[in-house]
Amino acid sequence: MKPTDTQFMQFPRDFLWGAATSAYQIEGAADIDGRGPSIWDTFSRTPGKTRNGETGDIACEHYFRYENDIKLMSDLGLSGYRFSLSWSRVQPDGKGTWNEKGWDFYDRLVDELLEHGIRPFATLFHWDLPQTLQQEGGLTNRVVADYFANYAAQAVHRLGDRLASLATLNEPWCSAVLGHEQGKFAPGLRDTKLAYQAAHTLLLMHGKAIQAMRGTLASLPLGIVLNQAPIHTATNSEADRQQAAIDYALFVQWYMDPIFNGCYPTLGLETLGKNAPHYNENDFGLISQPIDFLGINYYTRGWTSTSKPPIQPPAPYGVNDMGWETYPEGLTELLFELQAKYKLPPIYITENGMAVADQCIDGRVTDTPRINFVQHHLQALNHAMQRGLDVRGYFYWSLFDNYEWDSGYDKRFGLIHVDYTTQQRTLKDSALWYRDFIAKARLGIPLET
Repeated sequence: MKPTDTQFMQFPRDFLWGAATSAYQIEGAADIDGRGPSIWDTFSRTPGKTRNGETGDIACEHYFRYENDIKLMSDLGLSGYRFSLSWSRVQPDGKGTWNEKGWDFYDRLVDELLEHGIRPFATLFHWDLPQTLQQEGGLTNRVVADYFANYAAQAVHRLGDRLASLATLNEPWCSAVLGHEQGKFAPGLRDTKLAYQAAHTLLLMHGKAIQAMRGTLASLPLGIVLNQAPIHTATNSEADRQQAAIDYALFVQWYMDPIFNGCYPTLGLETLGKNAPHYNENDFGLISQPIDFLGINYYTRGWTSTSKPPIQPPAPYGVNDMGWETYPEGLTELLFELQAKYKLPPIYITENGMAVADQCIDGRVTDTPRINFVQHHLQALNHAMQRGLDVRGYFYWSLFDNYEWDSGYDKRFGLIHVDYTTQQRTLKDSALWYRDFIAKARLGIPLET
């Protein structure tokens, strides 16, 4: 069943409605109050790595504007806000001395959220490794997992009693593959073996952090956030089907299998061969500790074509400003695939969003494609929930237009338009739609699609 076949949506009254951001993409204040440099500071300053050499030095100035930004969240009726901590803001070298001014910022942020009735959902690591640790091998050096566990325990000690949940990592595939194999993201390496060694370190970071945080505050819900997608083939050829299985093994199973099954997928190991990571068998005991929730980031389906030139997906709903196909039914398919293969904890859709070439004209941003995108994906999500999937909340990506990594400030995912010259915030039509949708959903009434 396609999302458009559903005539009504109905969500539980306590379903969590939120939006998400990350530290480097919105905070700015890159060299303020003792923050140390991260690998994204270094990478973005390297010629040719980002659009127009743009950096996150200023971004949305959220570090200075968080109070007004939280008021905007409240105006939208959000019940949850997902954000990340900047490791190098609270511990400039990733080890050693804590930066009290950095912790003070997150203290104020969390308290302000709670004062507005918004539940704080924090993430420890959203790709911005402290640069000092990179100089020691970064994510390819497993000792980083011990530093990370110390940081995680400190975050729980300082903030845990006020957080709704804490996720260890955001999208480790991006840090590993985009950062170490494809060179698109920091630290900008191009080495498959290093990429999968980094992936293993990231999973070890997750496991050691879970252990450390549970030992600090057992009641805090803990989890991880993974970007995932079903993989479709362009044709029914044997070559396409074999490649799709490999793609799925390295994109989805490479992270899910260690966490839920305590091992790497056989096909993934066979495919990597000599590029497979070095690990200790007892690593999987740490990695596979129970978690309280799984965050899933979904944007589009995966597409495999071994034809020359590759066959492009049909894109019945079109593509976004990133060139990504809009494919809402892939979310339903993904959730059922995961349910069939793993014993899952409760799920949150922690990112889902669309880049649109938005323009603010006379104080208004008309972004109808984004409204349609969200509506279709909520239909797909609702369909899965009606068939038994335990999904507790949805976070749109992103709350604000922000620094979009190697794309600089060119791509706009936000519900709220940001004029980067004046820092003026403008609620887009999609923000107003989301506000009204949330208000109706909280009443527990069926919503006509």
